[in-house]
Amino acid sequence: ASKYPGNEAGAAYGTGYCDAQCPHDIKFMAGEPNMIDWEPSDVDVNSGTGYYGACCAELDIWEANSVASAFTVHPCEIEGYYRCEGIECGDNKSDNRYDGVCDKDGCDFHHWRLGDQSYFGPGPEFTVDSTKPMTVVTQFLTDDGTDTGEFVEMRRIYLQDGKVIQNSVTNMDGIQETDSVNTRMCKEVKTAFGDVPDFQKKGGLANFGKAMERGMVLVLSLWDDFDAHMLWLDSDYPLDKDPSEPGVSRGPCSRDSGKPEELANQCPSATVRFSKLRV
Repeated sequence: ASKYPGNEAGAAYGTGYCDAQCPHDIKFMAGEPNMIDWEPSDVDVNSGTGYYGACCAELDIWEANSVASAFTVHPCEIEGYYRCEGIECGDNKSDNRYDGVCDKDGCDFHHWRLGDQSYFGPGPEFTVDSTKPMTVVTQFLTDDGTDTGEFVEMRRIYLQDGKVIQNSVTNMDGIQETDSVNTRMCKEVKTAFGDVPDFQKKGGLANFGKAMERGMVLVLSLWDDFDAHMLWLDSDYPLDKDPSEPGVSRGPCSRDSGKPEELANQCPSATVRFSKLRV
């Protein structure tokens, strides 16, 4: 059930989705259809954009394909689900990305981007072989080691072939060696890569911990990207920067890869299996 009287479907039918990108393509939000100023997409017959956006803090526990992987924390200034409008949505189209209520870039641990190009990928030459089943373990640490302490660190380990695999370690100039998302790492990454420190502006890990305390909804998905073609995950991104610059190279894929219409034709039977979820 939904808290909005106009929504009798609820989460069971897919309504109520939100994330730190404040997406405008959600067709039903806050109990009302997002039909004001609706513009159908030129590239996706099933999508479009409306006047409102759906914002909330976003935790990317594991974003991955066969060649790249990352985990990311996106805090927001607002609490819980929030229907935005105008500048507070932080839209790229209006050049207000860093003026909105949520941190769209986040602070991420991306193995390839942070200097280890042999950690995650398809085949036995990688530390974690993406062609085999694996267990993805995520740990959330507080400053005092209790459930009520301040959130200060997000850690990752893998289990594969009966072995525990520790996370990769950063190997970039300007970033002290670390294998987790933590306050120092997030600050150093923003400086080393020349990124806008919006993560810090939006309250960082401490603020995100409050969102976790309020409760978050788990979403599992298999998706493609009509806006950036997933280049932010597995190629060079952004495209207007030289790939030799720190933080631009994120994976082995070409800059013209990831087009959804090509993926639909080339990989029509693509699947992923998630199982044995534990907390």
